[in-house]
Amino acid sequence: MNRLTLLLALLVGIVIGVSSTWWLIGRGHRDMPAASPAPTEKKILYWYDPMVPAQHFDQPGKSPFMDMELVPKYASDGPADADTVRIEPRLVQNLGVRTALATRGTQVASVRATGTVTFDERGVVVVQARVAGIVEHLAVRTPLTTVTAGQPLLTLIAPEWTAAQAEYLSLRTARSEGLDAVRAAARQRLLLLGMSEGQIRAVERLGRAEDRFTIVAPRAGVVSELLVRDGASVTAGSQLLRINDLDTVWVNVAIPEAQTGRVAPGNAVTLELPAFPGESLAGTVDTLLPELDVTTRTQSARIVVPNPTRRLVPGMFARVAVTGRAADAELVQIPTEAVIATGARRVVIVDAGDGRFRAQEVRVGHESDGRTAVLDGVAEGDRIVLSGQFLIDSEASLAGTLARLDASDTSPAPSTPSRYSADGTVKRIDGSTWSIATDAIPALEMGEMTMTFVRPETVPVDGLRVGQRVRFTFVRNADDAFEIATIAALPAGATP
Repeated sequence: MNRLTLLLALLVGIVIGVSSTWWLIGRGHRDMPAASPAPTEKKILYWYDPMVPAQHFDQPGKSPFMDMELVPKYASDGPADADTVRIEPRLVQNLGVRTALATRGTQVASVRATGTVTFDERGVVVVQARVAGIVEHLAVRTPLTTVTAGQPLLTLIAPEWTAAQAEYLSLRTARSEGLDAVRAAARQRLLLLGMSEGQIRAVERLGRAEDRFTIVAPRAGVVSELLVRDGASVTAGSQLLRINDLDTVWVNVAIPEAQTGRVAPGNAVTLELPAFPGESLAGTVDTLLPELDVTTRTQSARIVVPNPTRRLVPGMFARVAVTGRAADAELVQIPTEAVIATGARRVVIVDAGDGRFRAQEVRVGHESDGRTAVLDGVAEGDRIVLSGQFLIDSEASLAGTLARLDASDTSPAPSTPSRYSADGTVKRIDGSTWSIATDAIPALEMGEMTMTFVRPETVPVDGLRVGQRVRFTFVRNADDAFEIATIAALPAGATP
């Protein structure tokens, strides 16, 4: 009896234990949270060779163009904005991309140019012979001699002067009545022949005719031309010397054709000359000469500069800043170096933040003091890229961004190969064939690998040798080979 009871109790315990276990398992399943769905894999659109991105492949494998694996192109690789490219922040920092904010302000229509000091032609005096004669002696014997007013220039033997003096002296000593008018006419004739009032009084005082006469400088200046020598015969009206004044000088400045509208007579001018470092001189625009140089596309502006100390001499070089009037309205302005000229259009690269950059077409106005007014396309506060545009341009060209900007341009334009930038180590140089072990090239989604390049003779190498670390740019040329565009050694100690 006891054994039967024990057996029944054991069976009941087993049944209770199994039931409890199944009940707990069912409750646990009801209380457990739902499992998270497996992450969705990115969709692959196609495979491609980064060096030939236009060629697409349906399956992975080796590239038929280079000894490398094809790279997958995912549906999520492109940026949300079709006109935006994304560049790794590390690359942006390594390449020293500089940016600046677009600001709003009033632009002063100033012009910077270069010019040359010349004589002020309004202060020229020509010394002539009023009568025929012979130069007996030159007191000033070389051009560019500085003279003062009244300084003797030369001695002239003039028979006509001698005869006119003798006639005047004879009439002066005659006692006949009615000769006053004749004497006055004879004296006036001496003045018309070129004798000065002082010379005539000297003849009257001495009572005899002089056969030699000294011609003096009528004003102070520089003898710019000396046209006679000792013993030369001269005729009436012959030029003997040319004297230029130095109290004021002209500075002839070449103004670019696009900026001539900002220059007008009366504009104030600031000049700096290498001969006087640290000094600034003031001048005024006298006139804008009515002639355009068809070779340089510049128009000359004549600037008048006072020269009381006579330090400025013809031939000196001058840097000129012409200050015009300020613009009537405030405009958005950006540094001029940020503007990229693409032919019919002007483009800037806008930093959209988070490694994103956008190529933006702009309509520009005047440029002044290194800043360009933007009439349309950029707003105040936009951050504009100033340097490193070649990297962004290559990325944008790969994505077709800049090509879309010119899509509406109906004029045909030759295609320009994309340029890529890379660092690497020179492994072999065989004439124009260079083998370089390149670092990863994110712009082409390429890892480290050794590539062969062609170096044209026109690309300088500056003594580069095998084993050196270099930074270079390259393109695919018309022969479908990789051609080095620029190359230079990296500083010692530079790391990949």
